[in-house]
Amino acid sequence: MDKRKHGISRTKFAWILVPCLLLITACRDNKDIKTNPNSQVLSAKLPATTPSPPVKSENLTFTAPAKFQGKTLYQAQIPNQTKVIALTFDDGPWLETTPQILNILKQNNVKATFFWVGTAIQANPDIAKQVVADGHAIANHTFHHWYKRMDQVTAKSEIDRTADLIYRTTGVKTTLFRPPGGHLNNGLVQQAKSQNYTIVMWSQTSADTDPRAKYQVFIKMSSEMLNLVESSSCTMVEVTDAEPYKLYRG
Repeated sequence: MDKRKHGISRTKFAWILVPCLLLITACRDNKDIKTNPNSQVLSAKLPATTPSPPVKSENLTFTAPAKFQGKTLYQAQIPNQTKVIALTFDDGPWLETTPQILNILKQNNVKATFFWVGTAIQANPDIAKQVVADGHAIANHTFHHWYKRMDQVTAKSEIDRTADLIYRTTGVKTTLFRPPGGHLNNGLVQQAKSQNYTIVMWSQTSADTDPRAKYQVFIKMSSEMLNLVESSSCTMVEVTDAEPYKLYRG
């Protein structure tokens, strides 16, 4: 999504919930894809962690099961009524907020999926390596985070440049893709599907993209998410780890 005015460090999210697994793990054995349910969480301000020296991972690939490849996924059914929240972060990696998120996730033994923008990886390669070293999943969120309509050549470049940069920076390959702003009809999703990417949307968003949102909104949403997870087996939550007060649109 956009670089929002309310970054996660300002809104003070701490994710303390039911077992929150990587999207890949959460949806590996799913039966049916569903559209539109919900989910989100709590908060606490913690100091940024001092990262250990990041190490480039080799031969690490994040991909969805074959039945989800080339498809758009909002939510999936988990066998045995297991309750799962797939927590996802868009738009990073960022210098200030991403390490704070990593610290919160580590303290609560939670793994998440990070949808990265190419220009942000270029700016913060060591933080990108640290995200991978901490055991989180990585996904493609285009190179420039453009919303505009694109021809096939431009759309392919946006996806491929990001995939190449993720690999060169971290050693990770991924076939998970989220279109900026959730836009499905500007040429990106069509191109990503043609390359067998899984289009990962969300069933609940954090509302931290709204510069008018107040802290109470997030507390209310946390409560709503806990109620929703009771009726859903796999809920995907989307938030942003973008730096506060920096917006970019295409």
